[in-house]
Amino acid sequence: MQPWETVERARAPDGTELALARRGDEWVIRAAGHVLMSSRAHGSEEALAALALERCARPRAVLLGGVGLGFTLRALLDRLPPDAKVVVAELVPELAAWNRGPVADLAARPLEDPRVRLQLGDVLARIAEARGAYDAILLDVDNGPSALAHGANHRLYGDAGVRACRAALRQGGVLAVWSAGPDERYLSRLERAGLDARAVTVPARGPATQGGGGGVRHVVFLATAPAQGGGARGPGSPPRDGGAGRRTGPHARGARGR
Repeated sequence: MQPWETVERARAPDGTELALARRGDEWVIRAAGHVLMSSRAHGSEEALAALALERCARPRAVLLGGVGLGFTLRALLDRLPPDAKVVVAELVPELAAWNRGPVADLAARPLEDPRVRLQLGDVLARIAEARGAYDAILLDVDNGPSALAHGANHRLYGDAGVRACRAALRQGGVLAVWSAGPDERYLSRLERAGLDARAVTVPARGPATQGGGGGVRHVVFLATAPAQGGGARGPGSPPRDGGAGRRTGPHARGARGR
């Protein structure tokens, strides 16, 4: 079997070592030796974008927390109109550089799209400085709201972070959050903030039509801000769905940070 080749290394602000590696045409990003993301398993990242935009009537302003390998950003751009704008907040400058260099072609160079504006830094800082600015906010940080590898990420997923996300959304805007597994406490937190919240279980690798219908499954939390004069959750709201297993083992996102 062809061995893995480490192409680039970087260090996150908390000191965690990041590595970009390849084997043949497969690419992975590792943190402290654990795979965070892979070019062969990005179906749930694409679902994050698709599910969020399905719930936006006229998406024009989107904030994405984390560039990853570019698949979520590409899925957004393929669905957004020409006049839309996407702000990408990335904490680690090297990840942005890798997306302009070695892995740029994996998702068809999404950072080069004129609709995209890259901002280096903490996504929570971008959220906190915005008020009613976004039609959609997408977060793919750490393991999601539960089983955090970095305690500091609780600021993003805790009550204060949820309230900040709510304040940054426009009327009818959508907060979409990737998670390795279900979290009823996070759903309750979203609802306490006045959002209509649910969870959707999605295959890690993609739809069954793409060979990804089985195996590991992840969760996308969807939380919609009320439209003008609307309430947080009505009788016609779809039921919650928390039926997904948390990713474990060497493919866990246990070391993922903002």
